[in-house]
Order: sequence, then C-alpha cells, then structure tokens
Amino acid sequence: MARTTSSAKLLRGQVALVAGATRGAGRGIARALAEAGAAVYCTGRSVKGKPSPYKRPETIDETAAMITAAGGKAIAVRVDHTNEAEVKALFRRIARTHKRIDIVVDSVAGEDPLMGAYGFLWQADLKAADVIYRQGMTSRIITAKHAALAMMPARRGLIVEITEADMIGGGGNPMAQAVKTAQKVLPLLWAAELAPHGITALAVTPGFLRSERMLEHFGVTENNWRDAGKKDSNFLQSESPLFVGRTIAALAADPKLRDRTGMLYGSWELARDYGVTDYDGRRPDWGRHKIDFSVLPPTWVDLFRTGSDLEIKWLATLANRTRKFRAKVPSGSTKG
Repeated sequence: MARTTSSAKLLRGQVALVAGATRGAGRGIARALAEAGAAVYCTGRSVKGKPSPYKRPETIDETAAMITAAGGKAIAVRVDHTNEAEVKALFRRIARTHKRIDIVVDSVAGEDPLMGAYGFLWQADLKAADVIYRQGMTSRIITAKHAALAMMPARRGLIVEITEADMIGGGGNPMAQAVKTAQKVLPLLWAAELAPHGITALAVTPGFLRSERMLEHFGVTENNWRDAGKKDSNFLQSESPLFVGRTIAALAADPKLRDRTGMLYGSWELARDYGVTDYDGRRPDWGRHKIDFSVLPPTWVDLFRTGSDLEIKWLATLANRTRKFRAKVPSGSTKG
C-alpha cells in the first residue's frame, strides 16, 4: 500500500464527525482528519463556560481551535449524544450545510471515570450502571443509527467505534466490560446490516494512549513524556492521540475500505498497513511490544492468563459453529 504522510490531503472535500472530540483519542482523531483535509465537526458536552462532568478542563472549542490554528477546518457543536433529538438535529445540520457526511468516528465516554473503577464481579457497585450504559453504549447506538441514515442516500460512508483493547476483554468492572465488548461486537453486526447500503462499520483501539489524563497520572507532559518510562517501561511504547487519528484518516482514504468492514483493528496494525507515523516520526507498535507485566499486581497477571486461555477456546468454538451455520445458508441472493 502507498505510504501516507501527514501532509497528504487524502480526505480533501470530505466531511467528518468526531463524537467525543473533547480530549484523548477523540481530540487526536479530529485533528488528524482535519490534517488530512476533511472538514470536521467536533462534538461533545464540554464547552467554554460549561466544564466537563468529569471535572476536566478540555473543551470541544479548544479542539476546534487547535485544528483551525493548524490550517484545518473545524466546527465545534455542543451535543449530548445520549439525547437522540440532539443527535438527529446535528445530522440534519450537517446535511443542510454540506449535503454529505463521509466519516463518523465515535469516541464518546472513552475515559468516563465511572468505567475506570476496577473491581471483580462480586465487588461491583451497580448504582451507576444505568448511567454508564446510557453514556457508553446507548449513545453509540444513537449516533451510529443517525450516521447510517445520513449515509444511506449516497451508498457510502465509514462509521468507526473507538474502543479499548484488540481482544474481547476491556474495562475493569462489569459495566465497563459490557460497554467495551459492545463497542467491538456491534460494528460487526452493523457491518452485515449496512453492507447492502455500501457503508463500512468497524472498531479501532489505540495502543497505550498518552491522553491528557494519562500524562497527568504519570506526572509528565507531552514534552517530557519519556520520563514516565522510569515508572512504567511500557509507557515508552505509548502513542499520542494524533497517531490513532492518522491511522483512521489513512483507513478512510483506502479505496479498498469495504474489505475491512466489521473488523476490529489496533492503531498499530493500521499504521503498519498504511505506513503511518506519529507526529515525532515514531511508529509505536503495541502489538509487537513485549509487555512488562512486573508493574501489575500478580492477581491481574493471573486473570489475563486465565482469561486469554478461555477466550481462545471460546473463539475457536464459535468459529467452528459459525462455519457450520454458514454452510447451511443458501449462496447468493434469495430474492425472487
């Protein structure tokens, strides 16, 4: 495949929406899509004068300002993606203004503190379960629904769900596990439904992401982030939020994009395929990184070992069943 560069305007003339563009992966993806030439709608709940419910300082206005300062085109729109009326109005606005929508990337609730708490099933605090599901899962379904409706007339488009980890697992408590699993499996199911309409749906996970929150956790900034490697050597293989954004921009420009529908990709896999690099010229590769597990509690390492073994067995069993079922399905269209 042709090597992509940050200066190549691969998406010139296209219109993109990044839901959850306030911070983290969402902000990096919005910046990268604009860098590639797309006009980018940056949505979320955090705007000037109305700080994040997470008590974070970042806003969609800041994200749009970063894009504009770099010479790109961005439109910040406050949208609560758990409110279907607001999401529907957003897509109507985009249709009136641009008569098209090419790319929708959803990163809503990527760092919701309610999903960040760790605990086993029997330790779960279920008081916030409904809020977590509404914010992390229902909002995704609402946004994907209206993205699909907006893309159907043109019979093209890309819907990307941003998630965590390139396996089934993800999240440290039962609610987060349900949400992260849904973010991976739903695009697979949607891909089948949207195939006749020419729309691609898939999921992408960053590697070890240097989000604003993660930098604060390690007590470093983007300028001296390598210093955190003294605390956790795995952090030296981390990626900036712009990196996953650049991989999605390259993906969106791929003429064979439809071949990837339904799949789950790591940013590092896409970076290998498309020749993408981070802003500093590095190509972080979490998939090939030999993880230092010594920084984790032994209980977690045991859990990862047992969980991986069970997942391999589970997936192999389902693959075998699915092949048998597929053999029963008539080939070709059954339309009379």
